[in-house]
Amino acid sequence: MNKLVLPLMTAALLASTGGAWAAGELTYVVNNESAQYDPGTTAETFAAPIIGNTFEGLVRLSAEGEVLPALADAWEISEDGLTYTFTLRDANWSDGEPVKASDFVYAWQRVLDPATGAMNSQMLYHIVGAEEAYGGADPEAIAISAPDDKTLTFTLKQRVPYMLQLLNYPAFYPVREDIVSADPDGWTRNPDTFIGTGPFRVTEFNQGESVVFEKNPNYYAADEVSLDKLTFRLIPDPATALAAMEAGDVDGIESVPAPEIPRLSVESDAFMIVPALGTTYAFFNPGQAPLDNLHVRKALSMAIDRSEIIEFVLQSADTPALGLVPPGMSLAGEDYTDGRPSFGLSETADVEGAQAELAEAGYPNGEGFPETLYVTYSSPPIEKLLEAIQQMWKENLNIDVAIQATEWQVFYPEVQKVEYQVAQMGWGADYPHPMTFLDNFVTGSANNLNNWSNDDYDAAIAAAKAATDEAESRDAMREAEEILMEDHVILPQYHRYNYMMMSPEVTGFWRSPLNVPYFRDAEINE
Repeated sequence: MNKLVLPLMTAALLASTGGAWAAGELTYVVNNESAQYDPGTTAETFAAPIIGNTFEGLVRLSAEGEVLPALADAWEISEDGLTYTFTLRDANWSDGEPVKASDFVYAWQRVLDPATGAMNSQMLYHIVGAEEAYGGADPEAIAISAPDDKTLTFTLKQRVPYMLQLLNYPAFYPVREDIVSADPDGWTRNPDTFIGTGPFRVTEFNQGESVVFEKNPNYYAADEVSLDKLTFRLIPDPATALAAMEAGDVDGIESVPAPEIPRLSVESDAFMIVPALGTTYAFFNPGQAPLDNLHVRKALSMAIDRSEIIEFVLQSADTPALGLVPPGMSLAGEDYTDGRPSFGLSETADVEGAQAELAEAGYPNGEGFPETLYVTYSSPPIEKLLEAIQQMWKENLNIDVAIQATEWQVFYPEVQKVEYQVAQMGWGADYPHPMTFLDNFVTGSANNLNNWSNDDYDAAIAAAKAATDEAESRDAMREAEEILMEDHVILPQYHRYNYMMMSPEVTGFWRSPLNVPYFRDAEINE
């Protein structure tokens, strides 16, 4: 499946949605609320809808994946592919202040300051002096400069074929020094100080309920923005969100309950299947018993039936995951995942193999297996998934694993402490390249949430980044992934699609494979 699916809509749903809006107003349901919306520091998927509609960087991407001018209206790349020079257009912040090249210099240096706590600092390590600055060297040595207010230039350590796409990631967005320095921890939670560069600006943060936006009158292309008001309404339960959609109370929902997918795919012209470059997996913590034993980790992964999970639990069109990187990214003329080994895993449960691994670990037939806790964030679909995995482990390995679910704002900080045994997570691509997944497991990465470290893995990733030949780089990344997967420090579950709804009266809306819903060009045709 590689396209949006928009089947027929029932007359009842058409009647319920027709005329539901005030002119230029749209309400979209999200299921989770992020802890913070700082584009320079966050790595949370749940923050993406807010950041993606209130900020833009040097470039933006079209629905077809084409790189388009944004705050920069022109750029040049040196013949050796190392030096980039961007010319900024006449653009303003949402409070009317002009955007300056120095705003980018400040923002990028801030991301590379360890004290900031940025989760994706490694994305900037391509720039000369960036990694050294993060390690304590002089930030002035970072090869970023603003010769004047309209010119930004930076130099890379080696050619990066996907650099323009990477610049669309929030870590590369500008932020205002006067705003951030005045309230480093709270500026993104106050509509008066949440100053951005995108097509919308926040007017209300209603914690636990909604985020309300208005059209940004200072956006450089404000005349191309149709919506006057946009509301992201928080409804954690997809079933409740679907009821609101079918009652005509909202115009779109970011996910639908799995049992409703077959019906909606036939009946609803609002139903959409959106490809997603994402993998859902759990972290095994190799620093916590009994997960410090490779045979235990492998047994737990071999014992689950991924096909059964997708067909009967998720009831989705997702695909079983036997590795970290999802399909859908082409390198050197072929999909990165073509010919990838299975790392001893299978789409169905290998019960005998899993039992043998557990016995090798010293727990034959599950005897003596210690108390183990599987932690997750509160989400009805995810909790249902974990309950199915829990049952498979009981039936196939004769072990009991407890499940604990907490709200994301509590769960995620605890996972960052790496004090769990098993933690449900996953990753959605930040840019359309395998490195967005693989870079997370480099030693010291802020997103390496089980503190796994392997020198050979680090060396393979470094080789992939240094290679000038795309096939050579791809092969080094495949080598790195094999090292990671053979150590079984993650429990891969499935590669994702997004199942959502948007009224057919709304045109111009699109949701990227990177899981950002874009409303810049959305229009309501009543």
